[in-house]
Amino acid sequence: MLTINFNPFPNLETERLLLRRVDASDVNEIFNLRSNPETMKYIPRPLVKTTEDALEHIAMIDAKIENNEGINWAITLKENPKLIGIIGHYRIKPENHRAEIGYILLPEFNGQGIMAEAVKEAVRYGFEVMQLHSIEALIDPENFGSEKVLQKSGFIKEAHLKENEFYDGRFLDTVIYSILNRI
Repeated sequence: MLTINFNPFPNLETERLLLRRVDASDVNEIFNLRSNPETMKYIPRPLVKTTEDALEHIAMIDAKIENNEGINWAITLKENPKLIGIIGHYRIKPENHRAEIGYILLPEFNGQGIMAEAVKEAVRYGFEVMQLHSIEALIDPENFGSEKVLQKSGFIKEAHLKENEFYDGRFLDTVIYSILNRI
């Protein structure tokens, strides 16, 4: 089984991005991300309604890091420390050497290749540092933007599960993409 340790917290860097730890100073940006029906359109989770809800979300991210159960990074542009998105391995299955990657980006930053750049770095970290064998992403079949990011990042479609999740009074499909560590 894998031994996961996120202490000290690993900041990551790409050509344009700095991936750093989310902290309480990001509360307004977390609120903007998770209260926005547009950014949450394909994420079957309740919208954040207050800054207190946003602080609870940050506390949940911190607890996962402290317990080595998951890791999320704030996505920032190098020239501006303000959070514009989140990416992370938020569901880790050490016994299977596998993690689920998830991400969210403020809509005004869509279409700039930011998420593909962040995914590439998170995947590199997952394979090289965490020693994962595979990384999966679960997306809504209508989330074509996320699908493009995954395909661009080398993920392949593994499955389309029909009505496998019940949320907000209806059954939802899930598409699973994955990438294997071939390093």
